[in-house]
Amino acid sequence: MPTSRRGFIAGAAVSAAFAGYALRAGAQAAAEDTYRNEVFGYGPLKKDPNGIFDLPEGFSYQVVSQAGETMDDGLYVPHKADGMACLPLGGSRVALVRNHELKATDINFGPAGLGRRQIDRIDRSKAFDLDADGLPLPGGVTTIVYDVARRRRVSQHLSLVGTAVNCAGGATPWGSWLSCEENVQLAGTGVGKNHGWVFEVPARARGLVEAKPLTDLGRFQHEAAAIDPRTGVVYLTEDSFDHLGLFYRFLPNDRRRLEAGGRLQALGLRESPQGCDVRNFKGQPVTWRPGEAKEAVWIDLEGPDNPHGDLRLRGQKAGAAFVGRGEGVFFGHDAVYFTCTSSGPTQNGQILRYVPSPHEGQPGETDEPGRLHLFVEPSDDKVLDFADNLAIAPWGHIFACEDRYSDTDRNHLKALTPEGKVYTVGRNVFEGNAELAGVCFSPDGSTCFVNIYWPGITLAITGPWGSFRA
Repeated sequence: MPTSRRGFIAGAAVSAAFAGYALRAGAQAAAEDTYRNEVFGYGPLKKDPNGIFDLPEGFSYQVVSQAGETMDDGLYVPHKADGMACLPLGGSRVALVRNHELKATDINFGPAGLGRRQIDRIDRSKAFDLDADGLPLPGGVTTIVYDVARRRRVSQHLSLVGTAVNCAGGATPWGSWLSCEENVQLAGTGVGKNHGWVFEVPARARGLVEAKPLTDLGRFQHEAAAIDPRTGVVYLTEDSFDHLGLFYRFLPNDRRRLEAGGRLQALGLRESPQGCDVRNFKGQPVTWRPGEAKEAVWIDLEGPDNPHGDLRLRGQKAGAAFVGRGEGVFFGHDAVYFTCTSSGPTQNGQILRYVPSPHEGQPGETDEPGRLHLFVEPSDDKVLDFADNLAIAPWGHIFACEDRYSDTDRNHLKALTPEGKVYTVGRNVFEGNAELAGVCFSPDGSTCFVNIYWPGITLAITGPWGSFRA
């Protein structure tokens, strides 16, 4: 790794860890004033002597990948590791398909390295967009091949490039990753094309794929995506920084070929045909309380390519519901769970659950509509604060990455029982306390993967997952 890109690693013990040594949580109990559990979970967190990630007794982590390493294609692992999925490749091998949330100006943190020294290794014909210098934008996706049984990385390479601010996304039932741009930068403002799209990256791609935007999924500040495998419907969140985003669904013409187009819609509530607000912000009327559910309606959206950046405003005017910074979304338990990071009276966030209609996207759903539930709305930031990326573990618990930046708070990996009770799985104590992101699980449930966003570290966590105690 070039010295100029190395500043975040210090000490011989940490260097050993990044060489592949599995770090075990120490025996010394860490101060618990940063979190509070509603159920026992896996027990108190133990202080990590290497100062990276605290875990309960019996659990350990391995550093799978870090920003600045040289990948198998000769490029560097980019910084800002964000959303990620774990997809099976056969046997004990999986693909970790991982976003890198890099702006067009983050040229020194991209796959070409400091000063873009390796830029000629990137096939520009496959990049979505070029900057004013005619060089590929640094944002995109990398793919890590990892052997779960042997607990080792097999390879890693760049798989998507030329995009901007690739935040989260979602896995498809057919083995690919939907990478979402949380950015609506316009052509002529330092970039050559309009941004704000979703791109598809097959997990089995052995190198760089051609970046093709799925334009019918809309142009907006995309955060994440989830697909109901029973219907093929794609659900999409919008992380609008003014807290006035929508929750979307895409009805595809072809369930396995999203590029074949379809219909984009926004969620509203049957009781509020003129549009509404489900954020429960302090000082505003309370729309609903935890445990309540409301019947949903879906509103067709015209002009999903959204050249004027007003899709959410047009949708709300037509009857859609505003949500506060929609972020992680995941399908499981026959429902779609999604986070609204800044909602609630204390703005610690919400987790909403949408239960699709038995006739989702079909004419019969008018008589049996889907239902939107306020699943969790924490009032104590030590229980749950700014839940962002979500994943449902193979045993049914919902894992959530916290995303709060401050000098004193710590971001935790939290989990929720199917009843909505919260417990703590891990704590990021790495210098800088960046957000956690990209939580996902190996198909066999043995390994939990998670990213430390800055500078960009991917961890594989193993331990006695079956020891949960309520």
